[in-house]
Amino acid sequence: MAETEALPERESMEFDVVIVGAGPAGLAAAIRLKQIANEKGEELSVVVLEKGSEVGAHILSGAVIDPVAIDKLLPEWREEETPIKTAVTADHFLVLGPAGSMRLPNFMMPKLMNNHGNYVVSLGNVCRWLAEKAEALGVEVYPGFAAAEVLYDEKGTVVGVATGDMGIGRDGKPNANYTRGVELRGKYVLIGEGARGSLAKQLIAKFALDKDSDFPKFGIGIKELWEIDPEKHRPGLVQHTFGWPLDNKTGGGSFLYHLEDNQVAVGFVVHLNYENPHLSPFDEFQRFKTHPAIRDTFEGGKRISYGARAITEGGYQSVPKLSFPGGLIIGCSAGFVNVPRIKGSHNAMLSGMIAAEHVFDALAEGKTNAELTAFDTAWRESEIGDDLRKVRNAKPLWSKFGTVIGIALGGLDMWTNELFGISFFGTMKHGKPDSKTLKPASECKPIAYPKPDGVVSFDKLSSVFLSNTNHEEDQPIHLKVKDMELQKKSEHDVFDGPSNRYCPAGVYEWVEEGEDAPKFQINAQNCVHCKTCDIKDPNQNITWTVPEGAGGPNYPNM
Repeated sequence: MAETEALPERESMEFDVVIVGAGPAGLAAAIRLKQIANEKGEELSVVVLEKGSEVGAHILSGAVIDPVAIDKLLPEWREEETPIKTAVTADHFLVLGPAGSMRLPNFMMPKLMNNHGNYVVSLGNVCRWLAEKAEALGVEVYPGFAAAEVLYDEKGTVVGVATGDMGIGRDGKPNANYTRGVELRGKYVLIGEGARGSLAKQLIAKFALDKDSDFPKFGIGIKELWEIDPEKHRPGLVQHTFGWPLDNKTGGGSFLYHLEDNQVAVGFVVHLNYENPHLSPFDEFQRFKTHPAIRDTFEGGKRISYGARAITEGGYQSVPKLSFPGGLIIGCSAGFVNVPRIKGSHNAMLSGMIAAEHVFDALAEGKTNAELTAFDTAWRESEIGDDLRKVRNAKPLWSKFGTVIGIALGGLDMWTNELFGISFFGTMKHGKPDSKTLKPASECKPIAYPKPDGVVSFDKLSSVFLSNTNHEEDQPIHLKVKDMELQKKSEHDVFDGPSNRYCPAGVYEWVEEGEDAPKFQINAQNCVHCKTCDIKDPNQNITWTVPEGAGGPNYPNM
């Protein structure tokens, strides 16, 4: 902002450890830090910053969780009242065609794909419970405060973060509600913002943390929560599909999980390396629900909530160096999702716990703001590395050979990794980033999507309404377009405006009428913070930044 020197100085708060993000990774790290400190009889100040209005407000995941991390972190949890209630009772894999479906036998699936022993949960509610555990141990949790800036000392070492200023008008000037951001300084900073975190992205670029890793890869996951007819409810049923409505070249699939209280979580994932700019992940999801094998579950039910979030899909070979001077990157910011299992929360929590142990050991040795490079070896030698190594070729094989052959080869590769610890494919490369996979619109066939029926399929704006998304309208747009002329020449003229389709919230539109036409309009108030634009824009011309604290979706049970 102009005239920054005229602004009042920011207040500063000092902590031993500053954690950005109250997701599974950040909260597990905070809990583990305080557990070790209590065991050693030492004082340790830990703060967790969360940009959502409350813990869990921005958490969106399927989710079926593997309890391996919770068993380690909080071994008594099964004797307590928790949001982890519904054990998996049945595990179904379906291949969908335009009019029919085929169930794959479970014995064909590698053992690691077995969901028995896992739990169907609202990950947002799990995070709310973890936050209570953290606060009971003395962790300070600050929801509604978006970490907008990394703080460095004169040597370039990370020494903290600063929250964004509040009360900045659309014109970039302070208004009557202006409040300066706060600096939170720490001896170590842990970054656990989730997939495509804005500070993690900056740190990876500044310290070239990705120079020896493969390209990061992503998918977009779109999810709804439904209350269905009790007669159709089967608590603990877990169902995954692939195939229709996506073509063989386009990766993705669905999940359908039966929770408690007649609730069902349904979602659709589209891999963001798709080629056709006419494709709309949102509309593919709505079309999926109309399939004869799926539709009956939802007829007579009520849609309760909606949301979307980017998912890290690069896996083992795409994880960058995670240590930088003064801190570590953890959780989905690092890229610990196991794509075939559609699970990442267990690895996120484990990474937070390993990070906590390395940070505490460094503090005990009197080292502050050091670079904890041992963490990079530690996670690869842990359960995280073992989990990701076995499936490292599933995504590249799917991308290279298409859905049918790619999944078959990926299954074979997982079997050989599981049984013999080897892969016939070695470690495959991903090829190119998701921003470079779109073909010009002239080379691709337009897709005619059916109109929503208002029964099982819906439009974007009514869906965004169910996400409880809210942003202060009089604030600078937090979606930054670097070159508006390039956006017109390329995104509009060459690719036919795919931002209007890849965004699941109606944020972007090209206005084709009026004297300024075509005009790129950004409806920033609709943004559900999925980060897809930051990933898929063909020129990397859009940068997602944090809006004012507490802005964005407010997911009640996602």
